[in-house]
Amino acid sequence: MRVGIDLVQVSRIAESLARFGDAFVARVFTDGEAAYARRDPQRLAARFAAKEAAKKALSLDGVGWRDLEVVRLASGACEMRLHGAARASAAGCNLALSMSHEGDYATAIVIVTPGATHE
Repeated sequence: MRVGIDLVQVSRIAESLARFGDAFVARVFTDGEAAYARRDPQRLAARFAAKEAAKKALSLDGVGWRDLEVVRLASGACEMRLHGAARASAAGCNLALSMSHEGDYATAIVIVTPGATHE
């Protein structure tokens, strides 16, 4: 089992949105993430923290931000989906994700265990 955790300051994501706008969103987030978050700094910060936590848990260096995607399920729970190089690196692993945000901070934890990969 491996664990990754990250804490993001929401105001830093808000600054990036103000400075770089849609270019920032398009570089870091998938179309699905961008549509769900609708440029909400708290939602984006939680997803950024989730991507960082997954990179730590999976020891991923050089993997693009958009290869890691937070997907909101019909139940309201979120899960991490991997694409491209991230998916190849995590073959045979299960990922569990938990995210939270309050005030100026967002956090996420990713737990990786051996098993079948999520589609």
